[in-house]
Amino acid sequence: MRMVLFFDLPSVTAKDRKEYRHFVKQLKEHGFFALQESVFSKMCANQTVADLTVADIKKFLPKEGSVMSLTITEKQFNSLQILLGSIETDVLFSDEKVVKL
Repeated sequence: MRMVLFFDLPSVTAKDRKEYRHFVKQLKEHGFFALQESVFSKMCANQTVADLTVADIKKFLPKEGSVMSLTITEKQFNSLQILLGSIETDVLFSDEKVVKL
């Protein structure tokens, strides 16, 4: 499964920008990577992990703005079409399962 997080946070004041940076830092520490400036993604083993991830995110939400999550399958995520530009990440986009021994 893949959790996609969309957010739109205010950045008018220095306090707003500080909260934005803190939120993004926390997302990265929780295993998210940026697809775009305000769109982050994280792989989740199952729905239980996705639900726990949402519960964790609620602990460090900024006071203002909009934050939404969407959980989809790997197959759905891999149907993502890049119309312009590219995703710069070390994460592989594949729905094949990998087993480490």
